[in-house]
Amino acid sequence: MTKHVIAFAASNSRRSINKQLLTYACGLLEDARVEILDLNDYEMPLFSVDREEELGQPELARAFLQKLNDCDGIVISFAEHNGAYSAAYKNLYDWISRIQPKVYQDKPMVLLSTSPGGRGGKSVLELALSQIPRFGGQVMASVSLPSFPENFDTAAGRISNPEFASQVEGAISRLFA
Repeated sequence: MTKHVIAFAASNSRRSINKQLLTYACGLLEDARVEILDLNDYEMPLFSVDREEELGQPELARAFLQKLNDCDGIVISFAEHNGAYSAAYKNLYDWISRIQPKVYQDKPMVLLSTSPGGRGGKSVLELALSQIPRFGGQVMASVSLPSFPENFDTAAGRISNPEFASQVEGAISRLFA
């Protein structure tokens, strides 16, 4: 039976380098149906308890959570904003975790990150690695791609550095291992 994978870049940038990395990585998945989500399709008011009392739980939050409920595995590539999650991801996560605290429901996950800098989003990836298991994620592998412009060929849509290409290929191969 073909596995269903939900993948998304934890960014709302239309030119997201994390979405480029994610798309490349998901292209390595064989025997899987991959659905890449765009956080721009799930934009909601800034979460607060007061807004939740006023609005209830937004339908977009329920729809995103349903996507996670219906899949067999998850791949996320995290954008790093000042060493932490992007506001777009954090807000979505805040809304969906109010509906279902174990957001990731023991699904296998591969976590990625990249940035133009030499650390490749390592701070946000470390944050995700420490938090996601507490919210039901089974992290099978993770990779940080440093210096995106030097290590990713945007015209070809692939990692140009063989060492990092091998790391991402290895991580993706462990999603359902």
